[in-house]
Amino acid sequence: METILIKALQLILSLSILVIIHEFGHFLFARLFKIRVEKFYLFFNPWFSLFKFKPKNSDTEYGIGWLPLGGYVKIAGMIDESMDKEQMAQPAQPWEFRSKPAWQRLLVMVGGVLFNFILAIIIYGMILFAWGDSYIPVKSVKDGMTFSETVKKLGGYQERDIILSIDGKDMNNRSGVLNMNTFMQFLDAEQVVVERGGKQVTLVMPKNFAEDVIAAEDPVPPYYYWTPTTLDSVFDAAKTAGLQKGDSILSIDGQKVTSWIQAVAEISKTENKGKEIAITYARDTLVATANVRVNDENKIGIGGKSPIYDVQTDKYSFLKAMPSGAVLGVETLKGYVAQMRFVFSSKGVQNLSGFAGIGNLFPPAWDWHAFWSMTAFLSIVLAFMNILPIPALDGGHIMFLLYEVITRRQPNEKFMEYAQMGGMIFLLLLLLVANGNDIIRIFFK
Repeated sequence: METILIKALQLILSLSILVIIHEFGHFLFARLFKIRVEKFYLFFNPWFSLFKFKPKNSDTEYGIGWLPLGGYVKIAGMIDESMDKEQMAQPAQPWEFRSKPAWQRLLVMVGGVLFNFILAIIIYGMILFAWGDSYIPVKSVKDGMTFSETVKKLGGYQERDIILSIDGKDMNNRSGVLNMNTFMQFLDAEQVVVERGGKQVTLVMPKNFAEDVIAAEDPVPPYYYWTPTTLDSVFDAAKTAGLQKGDSILSIDGQKVTSWIQAVAEISKTENKGKEIAITYARDTLVATANVRVNDENKIGIGGKSPIYDVQTDKYSFLKAMPSGAVLGVETLKGYVAQMRFVFSSKGVQNLSGFAGIGNLFPPAWDWHAFWSMTAFLSIVLAFMNILPIPALDGGHIMFLLYEVITRRQPNEKFMEYAQMGGMIFLLLLLLVANGNDIIRIFFK
């Protein structure tokens, strides 16, 4: 329960920061162009608010809603989620959004996305300044790497290969959320140079390698550091069956395994769920077999030794950290955009996550480095998702404004209302699917 609470608090704090900064971007540009902002809210407030106040001589009401699904600023004279048709039916006023030139309205709508991206850059820069940049140099990967069966079959990788470079760039595995950049670099590679048996070998990746690896849904990562099959912890069914810490797994149901990842892949096969599997293991000079029942989560109660490598940390001065933070922000955005193509598939829809899934990305114990890394990443995600040309999102408004700039005429207001309603329905359905997936994962898998 404590773990869930810590993750929930991190999620709420992170999203609150992101929403406030995003809405402040809209607010700042609106006020810069003398557009009246009627409300500035963290979370939504249908029917009532948890807190609200309106400063003296101010046109803006500030508040906190009770529905934690984001936030909003209500800008006068704009068709938005408030669907204020009464205001739009009145003659346009000089302080309203609709009375301003298209370029000013465009900047107001871009403001939220721009501020989220700037926030990510600042956070990344401060992370580099405070903690530095940690990665595992290739020279410290002495035992080699291990790969999923799909990656070995399609890409020609072999057990204990060491990836040296990907498309001419050095392979350095970064930690935490930033590892996604390396992951996408690996999936989208055209040529990979590996060290195999003391020699360098060049592997040419086939077309659609990334799509085929994702579609395979292997129960283990596409690549990982090689570790032996020695047990570091034993509990639940494995302990009942007689396995002990220090035992080395030799085979599972007759299938030989030589690395921890291979062992996990064999145990995690879908057909093993709820059944007994035969684990042959070595203990000193003894070789024996134990029948162990696999639980409903495809686990048996064993843990392996974590790989120990020399982690290198590069330190940054403040002046160097900020430009490097910008580079890191761009790299993270590119990695996320590259990954988005997997969403538009049947498997991708099934893997969509709601608030529970996002919350699980945070660590179970409070860690400021992990918190800020995740917040920066989510800020990039929020910026990208909001720029998509979907009505009800900033990108939808930007799309209509660009149409106006090009054609020199505004879209029909009635059409804009219907588009806004359609966009809101689409986003609501997407929200239901994502959070429905979370419920299915928690209670039915």
